[in-house]
Amino acid sequence: MKIQVERDILADAVAWTARALPARPTVPVLAGMRLHAEADLTLSSFDYDVSAQATIPVMTEEEGSALVSGRLLAEISRSLPARPVQIASDGGKAVLSCGSATFTLLTMPEEEYPALPEMPQAAGSVGSDAFASAVSQSATAAGRDDTLPALTGVRIEIEGDTLTLISTDRYRLAVRELRWSPARPDLSAAVLVPARALAETARSLTSGAEVSIALALPGEGGPESGTGGDGMIGFEGGGRQTTTRLLGGEFPRYQALLPSHANATAELSAPLSAPPSPGSARAIDTSAPDVSDRAVSARARAGTSTAADRSGRAGLHRSSLTASR
Repeated sequence: MKIQVERDILADAVAWTARALPARPTVPVLAGMRLHAEADLTLSSFDYDVSAQATIPVMTEEEGSALVSGRLLAEISRSLPARPVQIASDGGKAVLSCGSATFTLLTMPEEEYPALPEMPQAAGSVGSDAFASAVSQSATAAGRDDTLPALTGVRIEIEGDTLTLISTDRYRLAVRELRWSPARPDLSAAVLVPARALAETARSLTSGAEVSIALALPGEGGPESGTGGDGMIGFEGGGRQTTTRLLGGEFPRYQALLPSHANATAELSAPLSAPPSPGSARAIDTSAPDVSDRAVSARARAGTSTAADRSGRAGLHRSSLTASR
């Protein structure tokens, strides 16, 4: 393998792919990152639960592949000067050159590296920014107690063109709905995705306009799919793709906890120019020409409760509203 690639492009792709490297690999080769060069360069990592692949443009002089330490490559790529990077592998080593800097990395046996799971069948697509915002708002209530694995995930319910994301740690509940474009209009499914992996994936796929979501339900696919019968969800966008094994267990029934109606509403004619700092109050000048008398109208009295806003902010918000002009 012999390639040349831009430093920033390589560093970004290596940092993203390294997110799937295990902290304590059960076998040494899982600490490796596989580089496969053809017309483009594909970087891969896998820990048997999460896989990550990034494809970037390169100038390929000689096709080939190499398996090197992923964390070491990430540290090196971050420290390189802003110059083109040359990578060449031969035998048991790979040489990385950039300007006056040269690094030699020992390679690992590629034949011992496990095959990455195949991407499941595409279920639909959603805007990357909207998806990242929804995941950020819903995953905040997920639990962190590994003895209750079902509560460490985000439940994704698919019903036609609506995605619903739910998480709870038994003390908090977050529910968020958003529209998406399903591959089939009659698609209906519910899966449980690890919250941490979902949050990291959603944040990292905003470079593209859309995120494609692929889904293999538990029991679907054979041994070659790599799901192990547990089911798998995949995300793809901006030249990157990742798969995550689904969680098992029964998620709590949350519908009964949500109010069926709202006791108070608040209307704003336009978004505020900047969000207030936590714990502070914002005074609004209703005499300004762009703020009408209806700009801040709250039909509420002290002591009432607001309902959970499923289409906007996540969570089950219960607070008292007091409005004055």
